[in-house]
Amino acid sequence: MELQAPEIVFFDLETNVPNKVGQRFSVLEFGAIIVSAQKLTEIESYSTLIRPKDLSVVSVKSSRCDGITREAVKNAPCFEDVAERIFSILNGRVWAGHNIQRFDCVRIKEAFDDINMPVPVPVGIIDSLGVLTEKFGRRAGNMKMATLASYFGLGQQKHRSLDDVRMNLEVLKHCATVLFLESSLPNTLDSKSKWYGSSSIMTRSKTNGKSPCREETSRKSPPASFSYQRNVPYARGSLGKVTERMKGLLCKAQGQAPLQQLLKHSHSLLR
Repeated sequence: MELQAPEIVFFDLETNVPNKVGQRFSVLEFGAIIVSAQKLTEIESYSTLIRPKDLSVVSVKSSRCDGITREAVKNAPCFEDVAERIFSILNGRVWAGHNIQRFDCVRIKEAFDDINMPVPVPVGIIDSLGVLTEKFGRRAGNMKMATLASYFGLGQQKHRSLDDVRMNLEVLKHCATVLFLESSLPNTLDSKSKWYGSSSIMTRSKTNGKSPCREETSRKSPPASFSYQRNVPYARGSLGKVTERMKGLLCKAQGQAPLQQLLKHSHSLLR
């Protein structure tokens, strides 16, 4: 029998922002999509607003255009009402999300502990913050989801759970595509090796001690590792002989205009 890879669940939590000492985070929204590990196609989705025990922790007005307000959650189910559904989505699947190890996973455990219910257990965790920091780097400027989405032209982050997890998956797809292409042509597409150039010359910022390759040079701009040398009409090492011949010509020119005599004998000098 062929073993099938476990499904991946991308999930995201929206919470309040504690503004008092000792105040805890309260889950205000849960959103998730279940995707196939082989095709990354969306199989199922679920999202719900959640009413906290204390409504006062939710702002009356949100600073974000699509932010969650007190009015939005006052009639929403409490976490205990949706806990079984959330458990069934998370338990036994690979968990994926942006910065979930430090934040979302901790909040999930707290929420289940508060209602004395078993905490869902993942079979693996993919935190896109750590993965992209290591593999993709800070090409977009920083590792925030909003910045990465803007870098790839995926629109603005809405800070709503279901929208954010779908954006997270799209960001991962775009980053993976770039890394795949770079691995196919590392010397050409790898952005870690910064390229500078004009229409007539292209050079790398670093050559790692090696001489530049042929494509990096042109007749207009010789390799920086070689000193500039001008072609001369006499053989290498014959400068001393030329100097002696010059002295002889100047001696013969005594009593005559030096410039005229020098021009007169220049052909024999440089021949």
